[in-house]
Amino acid sequence: MGGYDCQCKFGTKGDGKNGTCTTMFPLLAVATTLGVIGTASIVVILVLLRLLALQKRKMREFFVKNGGPILEKVNNIKIFKKEELKPIIQKSNVIGKGGFGEVYKGILDSQVVAIKKSINVEESQEKQFANEIIIQSRVIHKNITRLIGCCLEVDVPMLVYEFMSLSLDKRLNIAAGAAEGLAYMHSKTSTTILHGDIKPSNILLDNDFTPKISDFGISRLIAIDKTHTNFVVGDMCYMDPIYLQSGLLTKQSDVYSFGVTLLELLTRKRDDFGGNGRLAKAFPDAYKEGKGAIELFDIDELARLIVECLNLDVDRRPEMIDVVERLETMKRSHRKYADECGSSSTTST
Repeated sequence: MGGYDCQCKFGTKGDGKNGTCTTMFPLLAVATTLGVIGTASIVVILVLLRLLALQKRKMREFFVKNGGPILEKVNNIKIFKKEELKPIIQKSNVIGKGGFGEVYKGILDSQVVAIKKSINVEESQEKQFANEIIIQSRVIHKNITRLIGCCLEVDVPMLVYEFMSLSLDKRLNIAAGAAEGLAYMHSKTSTTILHGDIKPSNILLDNDFTPKISDFGISRLIAIDKTHTNFVVGDMCYMDPIYLQSGLLTKQSDVYSFGVTLLELLTRKRDDFGGNGRLAKAFPDAYKEGKGAIELFDIDELARLIVECLNLDVDRRPEMIDVVERLETMKRSHRKYADECGSSSTTST
């Protein structure tokens, strides 16, 4: 009370109460600073606009080179923008990789799709690309994956296919068939055969989805009175950690690898860290198939079998013969339940 204070205006300093405020920056310096900032902003904006224009022109060139003007007129082929596919073209969505390129899985327009992103295309084939796409779009058959569309705004066009998933019934048949093949190698030959590298890529399927165990490059023949061989080799993602540590390849090593393969087969997700690394998260994924699938499949029994195959206590892992029997029992139970549900549905209709 009885006093007051007065601040100098912004850009000045001194005693406002006595009227002695002086300019902190000369007017010329302020103007120069603002001019520099303004000029820099304009330059940045112009550069960004230039880059966007160049990118847009480049995308247009790719579009024309890949036959866009022709494919635009095809009714049953959808041409996707690059931005539409970006959320799916992520490392976490890769479901296949090889010398040809990569395949991604994702949801596009409320539909599950597989996007094939090739590494390159020979110049001699570029002119034929549009014609091949048109031909593929006209091929409609139950055993041929349907081509939905493509993205042409990139150097190498990306193809969008419908995602084909195996039914639980087929996957059970594949699991049981592969297990039977391993059981035969382990117990029904005069000399025990250890595969040593069981993984999905070494289980081939014929036209009827009958599994065929392949690639015996590191298989070992073991005499009946022996139980192991010293030779560590194979895919680390599927390798038995006990085998990795000790170098002792046994029948139970194949059981472990089969357990990881079975885990991937039923959850439809690749395990890059070994079976036990993702075991706790695996089975909730299986429930995504819907309530009907859960009712038709005893997921708890399958989970129990996989856990036993991946047991770090080698002696507590089941023999492949036991695995076959349990999978066959699940198949019969699954088929019986499906038949009963089908009969009930028909009757009610």
